[in-house]
Amino acid sequence: MNKEDLIKAAVDFIENSEDNYITRQVAISENVAGVKIFEKPVFAFGAADDEYFSIMKQPSVIGKHFLLPNEWLPQAKTVISFFLPFSEAVKKGNRKDLRWPSEEWLYGRIEGQVLVNKLCSHLQSVLTNAGYNSLVPGLDKRFRTDTKTSFTSNWSERHVAFICGLGTFGLSKGLITPKGMAGRLGSILTELYLPPDKREYEDVYEYCSMCGKCSKNCPVKAISVENGKDHAICSNFLDVTAEKFKPRYGCGKCQVGVPCESKIPKTDKG
Repeated sequence: MNKEDLIKAAVDFIENSEDNYITRQVAISENVAGVKIFEKPVFAFGAADDEYFSIMKQPSVIGKHFLLPNEWLPQAKTVISFFLPFSEAVKKGNRKDLRWPSEEWLYGRIEGQVLVNKLCSHLQSVLTNAGYNSLVPGLDKRFRTDTKTSFTSNWSERHVAFICGLGTFGLSKGLITPKGMAGRLGSILTELYLPPDKREYEDVYEYCSMCGKCSKNCPVKAISVENGKDHAICSNFLDVTAEKFKPRYGCGKCQVGVPCESKIPKTDKG
């Protein structure tokens, strides 16, 4: 089993999954019936013993509660990170009104995450059936998120993707990948050794042009070029959307209508 086998398994799963489309049975309105949620995923592969994972335990990054790959899976050799870009329909829908999340985005955030989890489980099964013990931290009973004090988890998909070489952070704290920022991340740990990809960057914010467009888009001014993102303000607004759009919630205005929506923006570096 190699990288190409896993990528093909993931692409086939997403492209052929009925869950990648909003069905009429669950659609809030006819406007979103039949809308595709995700395009093909992009992948990055990291070494489980990469020293960058240890850096995540520093209080200034995530903290001691971050669990290393080998704390999740003792014999882990490879960390597989992927990004599922939202379809143009989902992104276009969320550009229309900068106050509230669009119907398309609400499905992408909630049903989309369900599909991310299903893809993780599918790839875990593919690896396990090939004879390689594997684990999905985000679906493990030990996974936890602290949204009251630090807004961090013991396995951060964004930080993991950064370590694996998938992209760098933006001003809004999202991850800018070769397919941009608008989408969802997932990861799997496995005992299968796959050669790690090279990180094509050094700085945490190397792909961000610091243009401030995400700050202008934010409906509650939770982002600024001077101070970055205030997670508490953002979280409080998500609570408001959860009440307004229950059982769904979301926002994503910092991910659409920005230079990093679907690609790495041009910068003055290099």
